[in-house]
Amino acid sequence: MAENPYVNAPRLPTDDEVTLDAVLPGSGPVEIEIGPGRGSFLYERLAASAEVRMIGLEIRRKWAQLVDERLRARGFGGRARVFAEDARDALTRLRPHASVSTFFVHFPDPWWKKRHTKRLVVGDVLLGEMARLLRPGGELFVQTDVEERALQYQEAVARFDAFSPAGTAPGSPLLDANPYGARSNREHRADDDQLPVWRMRWRRVG
Repeated sequence: MAENPYVNAPRLPTDDEVTLDAVLPGSGPVEIEIGPGRGSFLYERLAASAEVRMIGLEIRRKWAQLVDERLRARGFGGRARVFAEDARDALTRLRPHASVSTFFVHFPDPWWKKRHTKRLVVGDVLLGEMARLLRPGGELFVQTDVEERALQYQEAVARFDAFSPAGTAPGSPLLDANPYGARSNREHRADDDQLPVWRMRWRRVG
């Protein structure tokens, strides 16, 4: 049986606590993308914002390895890494508290049936860890092309006093446009096909 070519995809250290500077040395603000997939958002965001450092947590080993390699090939290896990790587990080990400037979650939860609701990535576990890791004023950006999911995410985040809506209109998390100068692969497709996208942003309460 042939060996899995992605068996050695990059992983976080196995320590109970992993500091961000240990896996991505540098001085710029740290942004984390949950599920970067093929990496379009990472590449564009790094090109648009020369000061940021970025970590991608991608559960699929193939894309974690390929995108991590492509980041180096494009000259971003000193500012970005992708690790083959389930974000819900990985975030519990990241330190220090209040050290991340932005979390990005693009088009998660590709399950349509109601029985899969309990599997939602954007749930209490993930949100609790993001609240712990975000610095005061830090941002959580979530987008989806499924209206029902957008409503579920808003309800989930509303359960946490740590987050305040930071959308276009006061008191709402909904944004008229993506403000980060970068788009994910799926966002590119949705925009090309003129499909609606629900974009939401919250800020970490001090």
